[in-house]
Amino acid sequence: MIDATILRRLGEVIAARKGADPDSSYVASLIAAGEDAVLKKLAEEAAETLLAAKDGDKLQIVRETADLWFHSLILLAWYGLGPDDVLAELRRREGISGIDEKRSRS
Repeated sequence: MIDATILRRLGEVIAARKGADPDSSYVASLIAAGEDAVLKKLAEEAAETLLAAKDGDKLQIVRETADLWFHSLILLAWYGLGPDDVLAELRRREGISGIDEKRSRS
C-alpha cells in the first residue's frame, strides 16, 4: 500500500499558503500570478521531467518528478481539489485494465 501521508501534508500546506502573502510564499506568488502561470509552470516541470528521462539520469528523473508532483498539487489546489481526489480516482481504477478504463471514457 502506498503511504499517501506526504501528499496529503503537502496538499494541506499548499491549500493554506494559497492565500498567504505572495512575497513570503512561492505557492502564494504562483497562485497570485493566475491560472496561466500555474499551467505554464506545470508544463515546464513536465518538460523537465521528460528531458531528465531522455537523458536517463535516474536521480534527476526523481527530482524532476518531485517538482512535477508538487506543481500538480498546486494545480489541484487552484481548482479546490487535493491529493485525496486523485487518490480516489486511482482507487477506482485499481484492478481495471488500462484498455478497459480508456474505453469507458469514450
